[in-house]
Amino acid sequence: MKQRKIFFWSITVALGGFLFGYDTAVISGSEQEIQQFWGLSDFLLGQTVAMALYGTILGALLGGIPTQRLGRKRTLFGVAVLYLVSALGSALAPEVYSLMFFRFIGGIGVGASSIVAPVYITEISPKNNRGKLTGLFQFNIVFGILIAYFANYIIGSLGGDWRLMLGMETVPALAFLFLLFSVPESPRWLIMTGRSEEQARATLALVDSDNVDEIVQSVKNAPRTSSSFRLDFADRKLLLPLLMAFLFAFFNQLSGINAVIYYSPRIFTMTGMGKSIALLSSAGVGLINLIFTMLGLYLIDRAGRKRLMYIGSIGYIVSLAILAYSFFTESFNPVIVLGSTFGFIASHAVGQGACIWVFISEIFPDQSRAFGQSLGSTTHWVLAAGVSALFPFFATNYGGGAVFSFFCFMMFFQLLFVSKMMPETKGLSIEEIQAKL
Repeated sequence: MKQRKIFFWSITVALGGFLFGYDTAVISGSEQEIQQFWGLSDFLLGQTVAMALYGTILGALLGGIPTQRLGRKRTLFGVAVLYLVSALGSALAPEVYSLMFFRFIGGIGVGASSIVAPVYITEISPKNNRGKLTGLFQFNIVFGILIAYFANYIIGSLGGDWRLMLGMETVPALAFLFLLFSVPESPRWLIMTGRSEEQARATLALVDSDNVDEIVQSVKNAPRTSSSFRLDFADRKLLLPLLMAFLFAFFNQLSGINAVIYYSPRIFTMTGMGKSIALLSSAGVGLINLIFTMLGLYLIDRAGRKRLMYIGSIGYIVSLAILAYSFFTESFNPVIVLGSTFGFIASHAVGQGACIWVFISEIFPDQSRAFGQSLGSTTHWVLAAGVSALFPFFATNYGGGAVFSFFCFMMFFQLLFVSKMMPETKGLSIEEIQAKL
């Protein structure tokens, strides 16, 4: 019963990840139709697609503030409202600038959810299942991406338009909003802020009944750091986790994952596939992402974070090299193109995809977790916005070979980071991780 409650809370909060994934991927099936509908240039199209990502930067940069001051649960409610407003507004947008605005609103929700959801799940999870439970956020991201791809394909096949594709997000947004009423506040936040130790103990009794007193005392006795973002950066004890969070998120986006997620139909069309086949192949991208994310979540508390990152880094390098070669030589064998693209997605799902939100959320102490997550998330979304905004321009003017070669080159540096700097956190409590760092 206890485990089922923890799982239910985790999967409910992770629905923020489903909306995250759906919101970021749904535009991939409609961006070409939107470009034709309003006659947009490649540059303006790139800005329209990237507008949600600009919003994620703001949400990630500022999301740590309500997460820390108002609590995890209230912040989650705010995220759900932002998703709902974005979905309705995007579907009804009368011109492109209104669409940009409502996509920006949704992006704020995405950015904030990438902070508060992993933080919340980390704080209610037993140490032996923390990777798997926090990883539910990533699972829901890729599940949302998959559903968005299939919805785009079905709606497109039935003659529906981009407004319906974007408006479908209102259904899961409403479900997320109502399910949040059944979720308790994070017990660590309640103790840390002195709100209600009794309520915190009741929740902790379900999470780890044998160690309630120990957890309460460890949170109470933890060094108090300022909630000021500036002072968090000035704390020397936080320099190593801050640097690791930054680099982890930096390499996540310099793999090119968001270029593939946002523009997979365009990429497949560049290789000579028809529009319908390209949309269906994009759904295949979403399916592979889901399958290998499930594999990553199965392995993360068994094989460990570091080993998965080794596997993912090597897979990135091989698959991106094959894609770059295909574009340079213009030898677009469908089996090789799809195989290398699916291999790239599988490498991401098992490595970075499974580990990023887990690793960043568990390397910071309680007082600084929201702000540490904010740094990692902000880095992630700044680069995601840049990659997504510039990909159409660079792909058109320099070709896919140059773009995928750059991504491949960056993954050699990720492999070096994993080898020389990344610690293993498997099976350790949050307090043990702090002692190890």
